[in-house]
Amino acid sequence: MTDQQSRDAIAGAWRELIATARRTAGEGLVVGTSGNVSVRIGELILVTPSGVPYDRLTSEDTVAVDLDGRQVLGDFTPTSELPLHLAVYRNTSATAVVHTHAVHATAVSTLVPELPLIHYMAAAHGGAVRVAPYALYGSDELAAHMLHALRDRNACLLQNHGTVAYGDSLAQAYDRTAQLEWMCRLWLTASSLPGRTPTLLTEAQLDEVGQKLKGYGQRG
Repeated sequence: MTDQQSRDAIAGAWRELIATARRTAGEGLVVGTSGNVSVRIGELILVTPSGVPYDRLTSEDTVAVDLDGRQVLGDFTPTSELPLHLAVYRNTSATAVVHTHAVHATAVSTLVPELPLIHYMAAAHGGAVRVAPYALYGSDELAAHMLHALRDRNACLLQNHGTVAYGDSLAQAYDRTAQLEWMCRLWLTASSLPGRTPTLLTEAQLDEVGQKLKGYGQRG
């Protein structure tokens, strides 16, 4: 890849990152400057800056670090959750990460150690979505708890905090985030009816869905 191609790739990824970050706010997954988004381009991690409203970000505001967390692009300070993002990239095949403070998912994180199997789309996350124990935001301890919860999963809940989801693209990471929030809302709704207990799926049923999802979508 030439220098110009590299610059073009970074510029395109930054535009998509801004659009994804704005979408998290626009669709109610974050409030204000909470949450953060990142994407990997080669050995660079582009990441939203700390405390800057997403609608203020422009193509001139690119923030990037290397895999050791050293800032290599931009004047804004990277998100305070940088350790969380770097931990995902160092330990998974992720090329994009979305972290939110989604209301229903955060509520669930305070109630149970994992999201009950209320819907078959749990299979798209690798199984029941776990809750990582609480730790101070931006800390290495939080990143370590998150990695444990992400074992064989592509998303998890952070206790009294929010969500983390990763994927092969920003679109996939966002979709997994939105699906997780929807499942949390579904479980909270079903379990709120007095005297009624939601029917849950079995692990065998979820495994069956997982096998079927491998052939899901268009081919060609």
